[in-house]
Amino acid sequence: MESINSVETIQTDSCAMQAAPGSSDSTMEWSVKTVNCCTGCSHDCRYCYAKGMAVRFKQVEAGDWKNQTIRWKDVNKNYGYTDGTVMFPSSHDITPHNLYACLTVSGKLLKSGNKVLIVSKPHLECIRAICRSFKEYKDQILFRFTIGATNDDILSFWEPGAPSYDERLHSLIIAYSLGFKTSVSAEPMLDADHINDLVNGLLPFVTDALWIGTMNHSKRISVYTEIEEAELNRVLENQSENNIKAIYGRYKDNPKIKWKSHIKKIVGIPLAEKPGMDI
Repeated sequence: MESINSVETIQTDSCAMQAAPGSSDSTMEWSVKTVNCCTGCSHDCRYCYAKGMAVRFKQVEAGDWKNQTIRWKDVNKNYGYTDGTVMFPSSHDITPHNLYACLTVSGKLLKSGNKVLIVSKPHLECIRAICRSFKEYKDQILFRFTIGATNDDILSFWEPGAPSYDERLHSLIIAYSLGFKTSVSAEPMLDADHINDLVNGLLPFVTDALWIGTMNHSKRISVYTEIEEAELNRVLENQSENNIKAIYGRYKDNPKIKWKSHIKKIVGIPLAEKPGMDI
């Protein structure tokens, strides 16, 4: 049986894991290595691939995933230099509960000279602490904040434990204003009907790129009520091939917009040939 360690190293978009390394739907273009120090995630996102894998292989009960557990052996170990971008975290998020542990791990990565992609559905408290703690390492840090919608009703349905849109936007503005490199992941895109609002509201505070991607592995998402079924169908209908092509046509000439692999396949963009290409 697959161990939880192998589950936790599957590459991901923030804590919402999409596919295994090397597959066409992974975030292999973002990094050459991922690092994590927790099992579970208090954000408890409905579409989380890491949670689904952990439950599938009976590593955790479905209801226990939100009870985030810090793995102190991973916090306390040393982290050396890796040639290429290191993504932290990938199978959990940075929250007030695990902030000390995450600061410890990210500090070790930075002090070893690594370029670190910090991926999060950001809590303002945590982003302030990271910026304050690592201001001398800002050239090695790229923030990537997962923001899939501006509508808090949609966000709270799919990501029940994660911050509101305003808190995520404020976190982005704080990091940007303090001179850190910033980016956004709109994967999964939860409100394609209002993608213009998302792009227009976030792009002024993005120094690197805003990535747009679809919700993958939808067949593994548990649906128990008519409301849940309707919401899932809404997202899937909004990311139909025709809608994806229309969104791509709208932003294809914007140099700060990048596309995740499923969209690349629909519109004919070559996929990353090796990890860390960031294309």
